[in-house]
Amino acid sequence: MCGVVSGVNATVTPVPTPTLTAADRCDRCGAQARVRVVLATGDLFFCAHHAKAYEDKLRATAVEYVDETATLG
Repeated sequence: MCGVVSGVNATVTPVPTPTLTAADRCDRCGAQARVRVVLATGDLFFCAHHAKAYEDKLRATAVEYVDETATLG
């Protein structure tokens, strides 16, 4: 059997889809949100600038910190 492949095991890691859209706005200045911070009391949205300014405090209290600044384009 020439050219036949069998017994191949592969793992495909899906690329995460962005959770933020152009409609999501920074809660501080209204710019497009690039970071979503999930708190026990609700979500906050921040542009890259404000997320960086408050990152230490936000990460300390966040249930989840979703940073999509790498998708800036």
